[in-house]
Amino acid sequence: MVTVAHNPIGESMNTQLKSVIAAALMSCVMVTGAATAQSKSSKSKTPRCYDVEVQRPKQVKDQHKIAGTAIGAVAGGLLGNQVGGGNGKKLATAAGAVGGAFAGRKIQENQQNKTETVIERRCD
Repeated sequence: MVTVAHNPIGESMNTQLKSVIAAALMSCVMVTGAATAQSKSSKSKTPRCYDVEVQRPKQVKDQHKIAGTAIGAVAGGLLGNQVGGGNGKKLATAAGAVGGAFAGRKIQENQQNKTETVIERRCD
């Protein structure tokens, strides 16, 4: 018959060693879990980008519409000069210039009031 001695000190150290190993393993599991959670949350913070069509007013280069007025006046004056004779011709030229200036200004105003569609890149 073999007699096994009961050693309370050895069992206590063995239990403590098991507790330390278990605590170390739990720490590793917790750190790994935290790292996984952090990597998942950092992935969700990656910006999501997309293209959007935006309507904007065209950039106005001639706010006072000088070009349209001048071109209209010249064109109207030339057309008015083709009508009548003598003083009537002078009056038709002046009237054509005034009417052409008004028309040219309105045409340029209509062109400047248009909008343009641009594509913008936006990110969340």
